[in-house]
Amino acid sequence: MGAACARELARRGHDLALMARGDDLRALADGLGAIAVTGSVTSEDDLRQLVDAALARYGRLEAVVNNTGHAPKGNLLGLTDADWPGFDLLYPNVVRVTRLATPALFAWGGAIVNISSFEAVEPSLQFPVSSAMRAALGAFAKLYSQKYAGAGVRMNNVLPGFIDTDPAGDATVAAIPAGRAGAADEVAKVVRFLASAESSYVIGQSLLVDGELVRGV
Repeated sequence: MGAACARELARRGHDLALMARGDDLRALADGLGAIAVTGSVTSEDDLRQLVDAALARYGRLEAVVNNTGHAPKGNLLGLTDADWPGFDLLYPNVVRVTRLATPALFAWGGAIVNISSFEAVEPSLQFPVSSAMRAALGAFAKLYSQKYAGAGVRMNNVLPGFIDTDPAGDATVAAIPAGRAGAADEVAKVVRFLASAESSYVIGQSLLVDGELVRGV
């Protein structure tokens, strides 16, 4: 999903600085003419290196997209303390990069977009860590927006449902009113919109991209 976002942003003319832990980062960055920083969102030093590299090459920072992977599955009270560090991938990482990037974003009225999950608004017992931490991220986006919207800096969350980058079973797909899982590029187009000035009055929101999986009002 992160790669799809990078390709969509590059297609719309954005200059990119990418960070990931995987070996495929370099090939993706080379193909898009982007900066590649190998690192982890759990390391503030790695995130600082990413922000510094972007500013050094491009001289400005207009948008930040945060995308992290899955948290542990398991029984709600069966998860041990050792299982809950998935928390560090889903919430503090956003706070860290936001601290580092916000001063640069002030100059351009920039945007931060966090890829979250539908579990933020419809908690799932199958994904207890993700459900709890994604809900916290929704609150953080609201708090950040209350403080900084007047300075022209926005934060929004994108809440994908089941996406074909992580294939869902037949029973799960059958429960989606759209009749199919989503595609990564469908999420990427929403991310691109929220990262651009086209969404300048969309602030502090958590936007579902889920094929009507979540039916609550």
